[in-house]
Amino acid sequence: MSAPTGAVRVLSPTGMLGAGFTQSTVDRGIALGADVISVDAGSTDSGPHYLGSGTAKTTAAAVARDLRILLRAAAQARIPLIVGSCGTSGTDSGVAWVAEIVEDILSEEQLDLSVATILSEQPADFVKTRLREGAVHPLAPTGPLDEATVDSCTHVVGMMGHEPVEEALRAGADVVLAGRATDTAVAAAFPLLQGMPAGPTWHAAKIVECGGQCTTNPRTGGVLATIDHTGFTVEPLDPDAACTPISVAAHMLYETVNPFRMREPAGWLDVTDATYTALDDRRVRVEGSRFIEADQHTVKLEGARITGYETMSFTAIRDEHILAHIDEWTDLFVKVFTDRVAQTLGLDDTDYSFDLRRYGHDAVLQGLDPATRPPREIGVMLLVRAATQQLATAVAKVANPLMLHLPTPDMAYLPSLAFATSPAETERGPVYEFVLHHVVDTRTPTEMFRTTHRKAPSHD
Repeated sequence: MSAPTGAVRVLSPTGMLGAGFTQSTVDRGIALGADVISVDAGSTDSGPHYLGSGTAKTTAAAVARDLRILLRAAAQARIPLIVGSCGTSGTDSGVAWVAEIVEDILSEEQLDLSVATILSEQPADFVKTRLREGAVHPLAPTGPLDEATVDSCTHVVGMMGHEPVEEALRAGADVVLAGRATDTAVAAAFPLLQGMPAGPTWHAAKIVECGGQCTTNPRTGGVLATIDHTGFTVEPLDPDAACTPISVAAHMLYETVNPFRMREPAGWLDVTDATYTALDDRRVRVEGSRFIEADQHTVKLEGARITGYETMSFTAIRDEHILAHIDEWTDLFVKVFTDRVAQTLGLDDTDYSFDLRRYGHDAVLQGLDPATRPPREIGVMLLVRAATQQLATAVAKVANPLMLHLPTPDMAYLPSLAFATSPAETERGPVYEFVLHHVVDTRTPTEMFRTTHRKAPSHD
């Protein structure tokens, strides 16, 4: 696990484990002298369901395919492999799921690699104790936390920084499977362990967190960052892609509140004075990044809870008259629908909620981007939410004839709209919401995380 004292090369094969990459790009990264492979496996981008349910958004086959390539490469090159936010949300079940896949591959490939798993799920009692001690603080725009909210969560995770990963590497792990972690911590841990300066390390980690997204062709695979004592150089692993000063600098705009400063558990990355220089038509050199240590180390909490059960219906409208009067049709739908729910089920708006989304008209931006002319067709999605699945479906069924034949007030005939599925109602199951967006003041950077080491298997 040794690395050059003057530089550390981080291979980032893709933005998310299971998203796929070519064998050739990983081979090229190894040939260029990669010292560590780092890959993120999770995100909150797809909403709270995955944290709330403790399930992954990726399929096991895709994760196994990517891991097999990376485990082989790590074993052959004798370099560590680090995976962060296992199972999408980093729950304990997500880490166990990825660990089981890794175990199977190691056995099948007869690879002698030791594995460390780092759990990041937080017990409700721990969070409530720290809350009573005044050590839990809201992040804008969230308000103060209360114990009832903590108890309502199905899963709570803490977002680790580099320290637990670095500790696992120091203990001899060849493969580190981490629970919820910052995307950057996964790439920063090994260079920091090898003594690289924090400024260039954290900036490089930010740039490579999404693999080829910092290149001119994000679909072609990953990148290699070479971090040294004065900066870092980044290059794509696909020969047909390129890194440019704009493509690299632009990634600081991705998922950040401030394009010049980014918070990590240990402090702030500051790229105000960073310079981006093209070394040739494919590589970019970055210098001038700084890291400012925080007086108080913090760990961000993420938690999700069930808010009800949802049933969905989807129909399509191509009737030109309705499309030309879509707002009037929508207003009529809402009135007739709510009236019929009250008449047939005896419910009011405290018993259920619904959302009517008009795709092709204003479903995404609503009033921020008003349509200037009638579209050729509109897809109408009805989402009904209630305390039980049975009730949500019952309410959605009341809308069925309206979503099939409702005319505008001035139409003298019944139009025929087009349901996308049969049955028209699809039960989506429990619906979750994020309710924790807070940080915990830590006593030590690793106190909230639990690491288990498994020695390399012996093969007969």
